[in-house]
Amino acid sequence: MANKTSEQYDQVVDKCRQIFEKKIKDYGTSWRVLRTMSLTDQIFIKAKRVKTIEELGNSKIEEGIEEEFIGMFNYGIIALIQMHIASNAPMELSETEAMKHYDLETKQTKALMMAKNHDYGEAWRDMRINSYTDLILMKLMRLKQIEDNKGKTLISEGAESHYMDIVNYAAFGLIKLSEGQKN
Repeated sequence: MANKTSEQYDQVVDKCRQIFEKKIKDYGTSWRVLRTMSLTDQIFIKAKRVKTIEELGNSKIEEGIEEEFIGMFNYGIIALIQMHIASNAPMELSETEAMKHYDLETKQTKALMMAKNHDYGEAWRDMRINSYTDLILMKLMRLKQIEDNKGKTLISEGAESHYMDIVNYAAFGLIKLSEGQKN
């Protein structure tokens, strides 16, 4: 089953990566101006919209849950890039440089997912998609608190692990959607 998960995760990464790359062609790396707090808020907006759609059963704009999970995945990767990129890096990165950072962050995030997946016995497969939405919202609330505390925690994981979990929950949601599963 781990091989299936790895393959499905790679398919999600490919889909999200293609969109990320196309947006770089359209907008450059304008996302570089965003601070991690702003990225937290962007993911929050997307997660709240997914929860609203899940609760109401419909939406008034064309983009649906899948597009929002893709957005949460990519904004999570952007947050990780922003956290790890040199403070003196230029605001405008070349497409090649941006994609190199994207690939590094998705590789590290997948490695974390595979390790946790091993330890938790693929429990995510028995969860409902709306649980991923709720877990993402919880991680975002934690991130906001960490940000309000200027990154300091007493016993908890730091912001990086929360962004990685958000990316992975979004990936799980996308896998479940690709399998035709609903809440």
